Amino acid sequence: MCKLELTAQKLAGMFDHTILKPDAPLSAFERTAAECREWGFAMMAVNSAAVPLCRGLLEGSSTRVGAAVSFPLGQTPLEVKLFETRTAIREGAGEIDYVTDLTHVKNGRWDAVRREMESLTDACREGGVTCKVILETCYLTEDEIVRLCTLAREIRPDFVKTSTGFGTAGATAEHVRLMKRTVGDAVQVKAAGGIRSLDTCLAMIGAGAGRIGSSSSVKIMEEFLRREEDAR
Repeated sequence: MCKLELTAQKLAGMFDHTILKPDAPLSAFERTAAECREWGFAMMAVNSAAVPLCRGLLEGSSTRVGAAVSFPLGQTPLEVKLFETRTAIREGAGEIDYVTDLTHVKNGRWDAVRREMESLTDACREGGVTCKVILETCYLTEDEIVRLCTLAREIRPDFVKTSTGFGTAGATAEHVRLMKRTVGDAVQVKAAGGIRSLDTCLAMIGAGAGRIGSSSSVKIMEEFLRREEDAR
């Protein structure tokens, strides 16, 4: 923890606090937004239909609304992803996390992967919002991860992201390290999926993650404060 020179404020500012369950009640959105306000999380990640609601819940706070686009499978046409992205931006999203079409990746359709990444990154730039590309690393070989990150280094979305949290596995420090080594300083890395403890969170940051996606953000922050207190 000391080596990373983290303060509670810095750590909180790295979290995308997520509420992506399909059956989440209104009270859960209200509670999550209140937690974002209290802790100063960077972003509240929601499915795109919830953007207008959450924009209102977060009004006046520093936390941005983040829309998960083509979530969680990424299996929608580019035109549909663009429509969803532009609608979410118009309705108040400050960040877009879109899921890569893995059918293209697994079948070597790299021109289509490039076109998708360029188009969605451009749409986010035009809207003045942050763009994150979800790779869903649990389904990818190391070579495929490197190739996607190499494209990102050229196209320059703001982040490459490990996972949706809905795949067969979530983030690993090894994948984060590989992604960061490939993109260098050109693009940031977001680790998401299965990050439920402080030690796991710190491992991801140590591997190069600049943003953490988690629904356990409050639990992790409370653990950080307890450990900080114990160290005094």
